[in-house]
Amino acid sequence: MSTSLTFEYPLNERIRTFLRLEYLLEKVAHFLPQEDPWMSRVAVEGILDILTITTRGDIKTELLKELERNTNALNRMQREPEVDPKTLEKTLDDLRKAISDLHKSSGQIGQSLRQDGFLKSIAKRSSIPGGTCSFDIPQYHYWLRQPLKLRQQQLNDWMQSLQPASNGITLALSLARTSAEPREVTATGGFYQEALNIQAPAQLVRVTLKDGSHLFPEISGHKNRFSIRFMSVKETGRPTSWQKDTTFTLTCCVF
Repeated sequence: MSTSLTFEYPLNERIRTFLRLEYLLEKVAHFLPQEDPWMSRVAVEGILDILTITTRGDIKTELLKELERNTNALNRMQREPEVDPKTLEKTLDDLRKAISDLHKSSGQIGQSLRQDGFLKSIAKRSSIPGGTCSFDIPQYHYWLRQPLKLRQQQLNDWMQSLQPASNGITLALSLARTSAEPREVTATGGFYQEALNIQAPAQLVRVTLKDGSHLFPEISGHKNRFSIRFMSVKETGRPTSWQKDTTFTLTCCVF
């Protein structure tokens, strides 16, 4: 059982988008195998949210740039004596495969799903509160009452086209999260700030607190600096600023 809780804050728009997509992909993966039709609804909503995000920009190009940047950075590390060559080569192989699979996938992320007539009919009504009830989309109502195996097959087919992007995002975020050693620091009076090296800008800040601390961090920042204000959770009323010195684990993910 976990004895800590980690909060993450992205320091650039690319990582911000990847974190949102990761959250939605995990949401779909969680609800997809569940039998209750309401759970299938949640999985479909997650897929539609993914399509909304990937419509807003060229996420595929951004992901390829990140994976290629990681590949170049790791290639430069090959001659460093403290690097495990087997681990490095395995990571490079994973990166090459992720890049290759993305190049093989046609069009933008989710393009084929945006052309799916059934999904389009659901998406069109989803912007209306209660717009996907049975009388609005009878086909959807019928589909939700089909056996779990049939619904799972359809959901898996939809997710299959998103798999190259999912694999790439998982790899990029994993490399970022493991790129630096966690360290213990103290927020004086519940507040902490730190300047960042602009020559090696951090991509992600991770704040880890022990379970039961009854605190959560409000994080703000950009590539040059970030700040953390701890808030105390009350049983009733609004959270309040925590005024006591607080030790926590900080990871500034630079890779």
